[in-house]
Amino acid sequence: MTMQELTPTGIHAPFAAYSHGVMFPAGWRVLRTSGQLGIGVDGTVPASAFGQASLCFGNIREILHAGGLAPGDVVHISAWVTDRAHMAAYMQARDAFLAGTGRCPASTVIIVSGFSRPEYMVEVEAMAAAP
Repeated sequence: MTMQELTPTGIHAPFAAYSHGVMFPAGWRVLRTSGQLGIGVDGTVPASAFGQASLCFGNIREILHAGGLAPGDVVHISAWVTDRAHMAAYMQARDAFLAGTGRCPASTVIIVSGFSRPEYMVEVEAMAAAP
């Protein structure tokens, strides 16, 4: 059995490239990341929401790789942005992260008032599963 993306016709279609639910078989390995902020290895924080979101997804890619998984194994993404204006940049980075996977994981995006430091605009976490 493989992962199954669930987008029932009895509810409103997703607004973007995500599924309403993802089901994976019992016994699969599951990896859940902590929330990732857009901080470079050298401690720098990009000034743009796209730059930060891209770093968040780059960090998630590294964590997945460390666990023997890849972006195509992601079953859910949660993200927080500090302004509705950052949504398009976040979605562009998310879509680039998922490009070529042929998958649409479940997804949640929430607008928040801020993070631990004022320069942070985006935080992203993911859950992945594989046999």
